[in-house]
Amino acid sequence: MAFISLATLGWAESNLESTTDRLDKAGKVLQEIMAAPDNGIPEEVLEHAKCIAVVPHMIKGGFVLGAENGRGVATCRTAEGWSAPAFFSITGGSFGFQIGLEGVDLVMIIQNEKGMQKLLASKFQIGADASAAAGPVGRHASAETNWKLETEILTYSRAKGAFAGLTLNGASVRRDDDSMRAIYGRHVTTRSALTGKVAVPSAAQSFLGAVKGAKAQAIAQADKD
Repeated sequence: MAFISLATLGWAESNLESTTDRLDKAGKVLQEIMAAPDNGIPEEVLEHAKCIAVVPHMIKGGFVLGAENGRGVATCRTAEGWSAPAFFSITGGSFGFQIGLEGVDLVMIIQNEKGMQKLLASKFQIGADASAAAGPVGRHASAETNWKLETEILTYSRAKGAFAGLTLNGASVRRDDDSMRAIYGRHVTTRSALTGKVAVPSAAQSFLGAVKGAKAQAIAQADKD
């Protein structure tokens, strides 16, 4: 019994460490993308965002997503600011020209209430349950005519230093129970976390700081024109 307890404790500590590391990496991915001159997510897209989700280092090789490597974190706007994070896994899907590349960072911008409700539901398929399209890239998106239309999710990818919109139809997004339990230590639903009913854990401060700073980074890049 003691051996089982120690093993369980060791697993919990390892899971907490890996989940905290994912939060930190997700924040760094967003900061690095926004710092890229002429090549980040436009200010207008961030201003319009209901939720932001990041999957750092999504692929480790092969032609499809693996659940082990396709694990991410999301936050949504609330009346008090950005919410506590919720964790998810993403599997399957189409990568277009990026099939086979190693180490892809993914950013998903959920644009409207319908897309947000799909994320809150903890399980949906991109393309079938929520429409998605490659997002506009650059300092401004005002010249783009389609990004604000009925698309629920704008998707972006970064691989080997290249950043571009990404088509991700067919990917399945599901709640990551292990990571939720590792961070919150109890049962917390995706909905309660993303709607502001849960306090932001200390481990999420760096990620939320990057989310809050993303718009300022976009404005700073645009002001260089």
